[in-house]
This record gives sequence, structure tokens and C-alpha cells, in this order.
Amino acid sequence: MLIQPYLFFGGRCEEALAFYAQTLGAEVTMMMRFRDCPDPPPPGMIAPGSEDKVMHAAVRIGETTVMASDGDCRGSTGFQGFSLSITAADEAEADRLFAALSEGGQIQMPMGATFFSPRFGMTADRFGVSWMVIVMP
Repeated sequence: MLIQPYLFFGGRCEEALAFYAQTLGAEVTMMMRFRDCPDPPPPGMIAPGSEDKVMHAAVRIGETTVMASDGDCRGSTGFQGFSLSITAADEAEADRLFAALSEGGQIQMPMGATFFSPRFGMTADRFGVSWMVIVMP
């Protein structure tokens, strides 16, 4: 069984993927735009003028594949009730990742030592995706 996160960016998918490429070294391994779909979306499924938006993308971040889309392209996202967790190799990498992900976003728990990790923090990035950055003890 394989479980993969699938993120819907409400029209900002391409911007998010570029941000994750720069910040996390993410690599887009597959991308299809709505205009390239062999079956057009049903009427009203996506906002008018969204043909060039991302219908589906697969993105490799480290050893994980994350799926992404612009969804209905109406600008709304609902990233609630979950976080993506990144295990950094060391404290310096954790601090770098946390700072980059936090830029333009909102820090939920500043980086610091906890009883379970020498460095741990939580932030929501500029797209509203919640991240936990941790160094294993």
C-alpha cells in the first residue's frame, strides 16, 4: 500500500512547485495541464480561462513523491488538519529549511530544542501548507 499527499493550490500550483524546487530541491517528474487532458473537464469544474493551469503533477521531494494540482482554479485552498514533516540531516539544514519555508508564511512554533528533538519547528508556508521540520536525536 502506498499513501501519497495530494495538494490542491487553487490556481497557484506552478508557483508553489517553483518555490519547492528552490527551497527543497523538489523535482517535477510529471505535469499535465488541463488543456492537455484527452477528456476535457466537465462544464463548471474549473474556472474559465484555466486551460493552462496544472491538472496533475508529481513532484519528488527527497525520497517522497507528492501529488499536486491547481484543483478548481478558484483561488481557495483548505490546507487544514495535517502537516508535511521533513527530517533534516542536521541542525544547520533544519534551520535553513525552516527559514526558507517560513518566508512569506506564518511560523506556528519557532525552531528550538524539544524533549524529542534537538531542533524542531512548525510553520505554514506562503501557500498555507503546514510543515514540521525536525532533526532526529
